[in-house]
Amino acid sequence: MTERQKFGSGTQWEAEVGYSRVVRVGNRIYVAGTVAADETGTTIAPGDAYGQAKYILEKIAGALAEAGASMSHVVRTRMFVTDASRWQEFGRAHGEFFREIRPVATMVQVVSLIGPDQLIEIEVEAEL
Repeated sequence: MTERQKFGSGTQWEAEVGYSRVVRVGNRIYVAGTVAADETGTTIAPGDAYGQAKYILEKIAGALAEAGASMSHVVRTRMFVTDASRWQEFGRAHGEFFREIRPVATMVQVVSLIGPDQLIEIEVEAEL
């Protein structure tokens, strides 16, 4: 069996809920759903769809680096958004990171996210 490596961000929620920020199994890396919130849970860029998406993707890039990967290794993105009519704002940030990489991508509208000011949550899968 391939070794399972877990990488955490150190937030209280990981232990409380029982999940890892990032899991690497062999050459596959999975990054948990990520929102635009700092380590205290404060929402970054409230009301700004582009700003939140960009912040999240920067945060994901750092998480991937910790696991030995980069955004160029991403093969799938999933975006959960509270207002799909703002797809161009979310998509603009996504395009800045993935225009040349072009992973498969899904955007799903949800009723709400955990934080009332959060507009988008993104998870990714990468393969080395």
